[in-house]
Amino acid sequence: MRYPNGHSYQPTSKRPKKRVQDNFAKRGMRLEDMINAANDWYNSKDLAVIHKKPTPIQVVKVDYPKRSRAVIKEAYYRQASTTDYNGIYKGYYIDFEAKQTNLVKHFPLRNIHDHQVKHMAACDKQGGICFLLIYFKSLDSCYLYPFSELKIAWDNYQNGGKSQLSLEHIQQVSYPVQSGFRPRLDYLKAVDQMLNR
Repeated sequence: MRYPNGHSYQPTSKRPKKRVQDNFAKRGMRLEDMINAANDWYNSKDLAVIHKKPTPIQVVKVDYPKRSRAVIKEAYYRQASTTDYNGIYKGYYIDFEAKQTNLVKHFPLRNIHDHQVKHMAACDKQGGICFLLIYFKSLDSCYLYPFSELKIAWDNYQNGGKSQLSLEHIQQVSYPVQSGFRPRLDYLKAVDQMLNR
């Protein structure tokens, strides 16, 4: 490549190219972003009010290098968080956990925590609608897995049974969540299918 005056480009320094660091900070954010966008859309259309629950933390140490730039240096979780999302839809209390996996043929149950299952069981007992949203990233497919099925699989897992849910099983007992334009992940249509069954 040459400049308009005919001279060729000469780099000013021989610095080695900076190695790009892998950023794992947002590996699980794609599903969360799609759900948050769907929730914003549902809310704007007065269809539902569903929000992501904040994780309760206790701040222990804060550094104040400048008044406007406080930095949390040390914090810990006050208590185990419950599930990712909750809200109201058609008069029903909705409570669900969202999980993403890079695996193709199964979903590991170790990605779920006992306190989350106990929380959903308590909500289910009070008439709430509880489920898992399982997103298979490599397949770009999402399923609403009902809590009734999760409870069976979880109890079996806790008693030494299968440690994973096969994709085939998930497809048999779940409600597929369709992809679209607005919202990108319309999971309330799958909730409607579950309610109408």
